[in-house]
Amino acid sequence: MDGAERKKDHGELKKMSAENTKENNIALEVTGISKAFGSTVVLKNVDFSLKKGEAISIIGSSGSGKTTLLRCLNFLETPDTGIIKVNGKVLLDASEMKSLSDEEIRKRRLHFGMVFQQFNLFPQYTALENVMLAPVLVDKKNKHDARSRAVELLSVMGLSDKTDRYPHELSGGQQQRVAIARALAMDPDILCFDEPTSALDPELTGEVLSVIRDLSSRHTTMIIVTHEMSFARDVSHQVLFMDSGIILERGTPDEVFGNPKEERTKAFLGSIDS
Repeated sequence: MDGAERKKDHGELKKMSAENTKENNIALEVTGISKAFGSTVVLKNVDFSLKKGEAISIIGSSGSGKTTLLRCLNFLETPDTGIIKVNGKVLLDASEMKSLSDEEIRKRRLHFGMVFQQFNLFPQYTALENVMLAPVLVDKKNKHDARSRAVELLSVMGLSDKTDRYPHELSGGQQQRVAIARALAMDPDILCFDEPTSALDPELTGEVLSVIRDLSSRHTTMIIVTHEMSFARDVSHQVLFMDSGIILERGTPDEVFGNPKEERTKAFLGSIDS
């Protein structure tokens, strides 16, 4: 092999290595997700990807499809079309969903952690027990390990002194932080938030947003549906603006908030600022 051939082969190997590195850095790849409820089309051919350790914020008006998209990712809704890959592996192919057992769907759902608008804590269990429950029952971890992990996560949430409190003894912000710890306890690949502060009084919103900022600084891979525009601008690597079931505009926070290209995006942001 002469020098020119060696150089060519080296260049091809380097290109392949770069492509593999890029592919290995993609946590989530969503392709062609569509969903209709009867005659109402909620999602229309949605595509996006998310790198490991980064956060995407999804913004848009009520009814634009944001929550339905999250529910499709978490197997809480079945899309009519589309493919969802996590770490390069196909988790959902809408054309094959009917062949999956309930057990297999539950297993695949574990790749995502979901934090809902309402906290959905079990009222009969303490904060510690709420965080321990899924690792013990679903992931079959022993109680000692699950307890240690739950104590650690509640400490990260600033709730070390609330482990034995029941949900009704906690503020809304504290309940939501327990819910975040509960989602993290299953070690999901991607953490999803559906309007995590919408059920909170304004004075409690800051403490939850502070926790999510801290998770972002720890390079937690996240998708955040939010109406908190300044927060989305601050915490996100990428922003998606949804309108009528499609991603109408996407880009960095500076691009979407600072220099939106679509008139509909401009109108939406203008209505928020006014």
